[in-house]
Amino acid sequence: MIRYPSAKSQLVQKMEGLEYYKPLIVMLVLQFTYGAVSISTRASLLEGMNPRVFVVYRQAIATLVISPIAYFSRRKTKCSIGWKSFGLIFLAALIGITTSQIIFLEGLYLASASAGSAMFNLVPAITFVVASIVGYEPINIRSFRTIAKILGTVVCVTSAGAMALIKGPKLVNAPLPPSNSLLLLISSESDDTLWLLGCLCLFGSSCCWSFWLIIQVPVTRNYPDHLSLSAWMCFIATVQSGTVVCFSDPHLEAWKVGSYLQLGSLLYAGIVGSGISVFAQSWIIQKRGPVFSAMFNPLNTVIVTIMASIFLHEQIYVGSVVGAVGIVSGLYVVLWGKAKDLEELKEEHAKKTTLILQENHIKTIQVLVDESNIKAPLLLKQTNNV
Repeated sequence: MIRYPSAKSQLVQKMEGLEYYKPLIVMLVLQFTYGAVSISTRASLLEGMNPRVFVVYRQAIATLVISPIAYFSRRKTKCSIGWKSFGLIFLAALIGITTSQIIFLEGLYLASASAGSAMFNLVPAITFVVASIVGYEPINIRSFRTIAKILGTVVCVTSAGAMALIKGPKLVNAPLPPSNSLLLLISSESDDTLWLLGCLCLFGSSCCWSFWLIIQVPVTRNYPDHLSLSAWMCFIATVQSGTVVCFSDPHLEAWKVGSYLQLGSLLYAGIVGSGISVFAQSWIIQKRGPVFSAMFNPLNTVIVTIMASIFLHEQIYVGSVVGAVGIVSGLYVVLWGKAKDLEELKEEHAKKTTLILQENHIKTIQVLVDESNIKAPLLLKQTNNV
């Protein structure tokens, strides 16, 4: 007799399949989201928005979005902040948000959105180097995985240098407003030099973000409430970047939001780019791990390049294409080595768990045997007395 699957079992199978593909779908949506943030941000900068004020407004909006959620969630997870935790959070916000975003926007302003997205792919390679220096990442020269990560890092950095030194894309019919960039205020160099300065700023921003990832180890150890931690970082970054603006742009005109495009890009970057994406990334990492999340970074480069050529009329030259392809290739080599390390750690953990279970099983058997040996003579004495 042939049994056909019931409608209920088919529905369960569909739900399980949808559950499996949810992280993939969310990750694809996030890449388009990040691409839209880059395009709208650069459009606002070209329209006259101050880059440093943009950072202040973005972090302030993100603080207003995350703080209420973090406050109500603290009812479930109690976590107090001390001076040591506050100092680490302050340092992490200064390096990973304030400094990173300010110089990133300077680079985005001077170079292009596609270059900014391509340079961000350097983060895993730079993180590997820094983690190796501070001892968080083990290095074994005889291991093929370590050699792959080193070669991938070299390819990434070399490709980034090629992208910076070889003439890259140039925005057509939209000259840079000379009053918003600090580098333009102190320099009147040619377009090629400004392109190089922009790429250097983007590279520095990637380094700052890598340092921020490394600092997360002691930060989360001292303050494990991730949602409250994000709210604190956004708030501290708002104060820090606001202080920078007070010194760099003391006139009130700098705080002006001049158009609906600038306002919309601020709201979108703050709510979606810094607020909602925090929850989405945390959920994806919990489901599939950090390597799965990092694998989609190169897709953002493709999306931003296409969107920038359509909406911002950015021309794409050979140097940028070769550099981006090299960065993506090196990134995947580094991620492959990292994935193999994770597989080895899982295997070692499984072996240790198996050994522990076997030892516990042997100890349990020995205890039962000893108890039976103790009870047996007593039973023999009772039967003899009878």
